[in-house]
Amino acid sequence: MVVTGRAVALLGLGALPVILRPEVATVLAWVVLVVLIWVLDVALAASPHRLTVARTVPASVRLEEPTTSTVVLTNVSGRRARGRLRDAWPPSAGAAAPVHEFDVRAGEGARMRTTLVPQRRGDRTAAGVTVRTYGPLRVGGRQVTLDVPATLRVLPPFRSRRHLPSRLARLREMDGRSAVQVRGEGTEFDSLREYVIGDDVRSIDWRATARRGDVVVRTWRPERDRRVLIVLDTSRTSAARIGDEPRLDAGIEASLLLSALASRAGDRVELLAFDRRARARVAGASGARLMPALAEALAPVEPQLVETDWPALVTAVRERLSQRALVVLLTTTDPAAVEAGLLPVVDGLVRDHLVVVASVRDPEIDELRRTRSDVEGLYDAAAAERGELERTSVATVLRRRGVEVLHAPPDELAPALADLYLALKSAGRL
Repeated sequence: MVVTGRAVALLGLGALPVILRPEVATVLAWVVLVVLIWVLDVALAASPHRLTVARTVPASVRLEEPTTSTVVLTNVSGRRARGRLRDAWPPSAGAAAPVHEFDVRAGEGARMRTTLVPQRRGDRTAAGVTVRTYGPLRVGGRQVTLDVPATLRVLPPFRSRRHLPSRLARLREMDGRSAVQVRGEGTEFDSLREYVIGDDVRSIDWRATARRGDVVVRTWRPERDRRVLIVLDTSRTSAARIGDEPRLDAGIEASLLLSALASRAGDRVELLAFDRRARARVAGASGARLMPALAEALAPVEPQLVETDWPALVTAVRERLSQRALVVLLTTTDPAAVEAGLLPVVDGLVRDHLVVVASVRDPEIDELRRTRSDVEGLYDAAAAERGELERTSVATVLRRRGVEVLHAPPDELAPALADLYLALKSAGRL
């Protein structure tokens, strides 16, 4: 049962007869009258249990992109239904104006739409649908909360896709589809063409030149069908907030851009999200199926408050890869975490594969290093500088063991990793 504002206002009007006739009987009579009106109005209200409610949402949507939750209400109560409906979602779903008024005749229905702009990645599960029906006077009503399940999967935003066209243009240059030709150790022979000024004389094919009577050069393209395994560290270090988002989200952006680029380059891409066990895995997807598979797999991945089991991770990598491949570890380069976890096992990876360690650089640390206006700022700068020196030392150790190390701010990590991939491809190391 519901008491509305009109019932309270009607009860307040009782002050007039009380002023005219200030007796207890007058007060009681007015209260009884208001209660009778309320009971009658509630009795005339349609039963919310006789209303059927169905809710539909899209299967998925990208983070911060608008979508719609649609609620269809059907009146099978036999009387006119007037009231209000609330399409309840958690705050992270970003529901705008979830409360809707309705006036539905018997046997008819109404469709109500709620705009959702999700603010967090992952599965957003809807709460119940609350239906309140009023009597003709809207003095009283009935209310019930119905369990109408719905789940909206919020995919990673893939903001870094704006960097993809420029990297694909560079890839086409490397691939020999445009005027620029590259040649590096381990690249594949592509075709023959006439020599033009500026070509490397080492590319001249003398036998073909002798046969044709014109100077002919070989063109080369990067090797294809290589394996690229992206390992996303989901341990406690990935929960650290860099700017407005966790470190994990920057790693997801870098994973998506690198996957899109490597797939276009003809390489086979796999992804593994891991801490003490696999949290997500994508393997065997290629072409148009790769990016949707990655987005679906990465959407529900969240940081876990555990340490990474690096020996188990190395074992998982060896199980997935039987030939030499590019292994990209999106993790942290904090000295304590690297020395205790990655360093003892990295030699086994480097022996079999080309290993890249990519981590997020915190812009706030760089700001602390520059701020030395007072004593407190000087101490902060000294601490930040010491931390950077230790991180640089760890990176140097990793490079000496054959690891490529990349350390970039959140917005620059994805394009920097893509550039490193292209550089390795151009040099024939992949």
